[in-house]
Amino acid sequence: MNNENDASSLTELLDALDQMENEKSRVSVEDIVDAVGRRSFGPMLLVAGLIVLAPVVGDIPGVPTLMAALVLLTSSQLLLGRRSFWLPRWLLNRSVSRKGFDKALKWMRKPGRWVDGLIGVRLAWMSGYLGMRATALACVLIAIAMPPMEFVPFSANGAGLALTLFGLGLVARDGLVLALGFLITGATFTAILVYLL
Repeated sequence: MNNENDASSLTELLDALDQMENEKSRVSVEDIVDAVGRRSFGPMLLVAGLIVLAPVVGDIPGVPTLMAALVLLTSSQLLLGRRSFWLPRWLLNRSVSRKGFDKALKWMRKPGRWVDGLIGVRLAWMSGYLGMRATALACVLIAIAMPPMEFVPFSANGAGLALTLFGLGLVARDGLVLALGFLITGATFTAILVYLL
């Protein structure tokens, strides 16, 4: 999974996103993919989770569904054992305003440094072959459920948090964070069922 372009911490990932070309008024999915790298499944999940969680960008109608498509495509390819991911042109061309994106990055800086102090290589076997496949499967299920989550209060935030934890866990090879991601996924789906019933 890792290559020379992969971030090894949340701060490094935010730095990579911050260094993207900033002359354009909008940030496309392709810009983000180019900054993160096409072999970087963990960072890609982390970016999708952070975008859904971010109060400025994640609250825009349709953004959770866009991130769901991104997660579904990348996670299903990880599940199939691909070493790099492919995304269709229609998804790569989707974009958000640069101003909102920069504001979200700034908002994530402080918690990012705090989170980096908490993660490390723990229960590394969970980020191995079977752990990565289980994580990919959980992300596929989250992605399928995310569009209807836009109509269930706060459920998209739970999905964003779970994706963020899965991405962080893969980036840092931190099995404890991955386990927390599975816990949040279960809690989110349980909350949705309770709300619907």
